[in-house]
Amino acid sequence: IFESLRSDLVLFLKVSALVYVFFEYIASLTVCVGPSMEPVIHASGDVVLIDKLHTARFGVRKGDIVVLRSPVDHRVDVCKRVVAVEGEPVPGRSGQFVGKGMLWVEGDNKHNSTDSRSYGQVPQALVLGRVKYRVYPWRYVGALE
Repeated sequence: IFESLRSDLVLFLKVSALVYVFFEYIASLTVCVGPSMEPVIHASGDVVLIDKLHTARFGVRKGDIVVLRSPVDHRVDVCKRVVAVEGEPVPGRSGQFVGKGMLWVEGDNKHNSTDSRSYGQVPQALVLGRVKYRVYPWRYVGALE
């Protein structure tokens, strides 16, 4: 009986380690709530898949939807679109450019979004990953662009 229990414990630990590695370094799920990314992401909350591995290896590009720690409150994650990356002009601010290691992010719903227009450039290090798929609600499951 002890051998069976030991075998079950080893299997549990292996599976737990794989799950941890997957959600910590490869991908994870989060809920994006609020009106700032409407109509792409619904204000009532969409569950999205965050691609962490691609982001860690290749960074983010202009046009990517990302989940990042809020530069105002690091306990909160926000979903925004990358509008400009390092070296590119800051939208609507003549003569200003995005600094080294920084991003300019905005919500798609320009009239109802707190974003870089309010808090300025954000460090790329705050990005948790890029959003590639909506997994819930079921009727809207699919890739996001």
